[in-house]
Amino acid sequence: MLPATAVALAVLAALLAWPVPALIARSRWPVRDPVVALVCWQAIGLAGGLSIIGALLVHGLAPWGHSLPEAVWSVLTGDSAADPVRGDHWVTLTLAGVLAVELIGVLVLSWARITRTRRRHRALLELVVQPAPQPDTRLLEHPAPVAFCIPGARPLLVLSSGMVAELDEEQLAAVVAHERAHLGERHHLLLLPFVAWKAALPVLPAAERAYDAVRDLVEMRADDVALRSLPATTPRRTLAEAIVAAAGGPGGGVVPSGALAVSGAGVRARVVRLLEPADPLPTVARWTALTCAVLLLLLPTALLLLPAL
Repeated sequence: MLPATAVALAVLAALLAWPVPALIARSRWPVRDPVVALVCWQAIGLAGGLSIIGALLVHGLAPWGHSLPEAVWSVLTGDSAADPVRGDHWVTLTLAGVLAVELIGVLVLSWARITRTRRRHRALLELVVQPAPQPDTRLLEHPAPVAFCIPGARPLLVLSSGMVAELDEEQLAAVVAHERAHLGERHHLLLLPFVAWKAALPVLPAAERAYDAVRDLVEMRADDVALRSLPATTPRRTLAEAIVAAAGGPGGGVVPSGALAVSGAGVRARVVRLLEPADPLPTVARWTALTCAVLLLLLPTALLLLPAL
């Protein structure tokens, strides 16, 4: 059973490394429902990592049993291999261990590095910012129209004086609502696995594609959440004007690394989406996509465990 399982996992890993991410990245439906699309991208990342590591592990442990649990138990109890152990088995076991350590290690290191950077930026900003008119926000004296938030245990939402001067009251409320959406839904945690995936596998096109897609989707999701809290008569146009104002200014050097800014990724697509909203994703399509995401996570798990039943 194990050789067939290894082949099936390898095929699944190959599909999740290129064709599936490319297909979703080219699709138009994710902008109609960023939440569902984010769930699908998370499922692709988790299932892809499990599949490639599982394929290597299953092949390497094949001499010790007819299923992965049996083989693992045989190794842990010190039983001898039932079949000859060849060099390719040791190679794939080594690769599985190295890849697992790399993916987990890069994830931990990315989290530690980003957390340290955000803490440093927050400490520096707290020395120069002052309370802003909007509740729970801080004002930074800078002529460029900039708005960003630094997530963490002590989140910081910053507006530049240039942003406050350029936008009217409704536009400023839209900007603040957008940043609060990032903080409230912890979008930085959704981005973290894909930052690590891109760092661990820089030669894999899917890693870059997935990171770009998820970065755009969290901005669109923040836009959607902000729209629900805006009292403006034309909230979509109000938010679009605020995004354009922030993106058009020379504020790129002001936003610190690790922050989430209203002028973040996919500005053009977000503005078009706000001004020319597409129909919401139908309920059937929505649940179909969510079901596929769940099945995608269950498939490699089943391939690894079900032969033992």
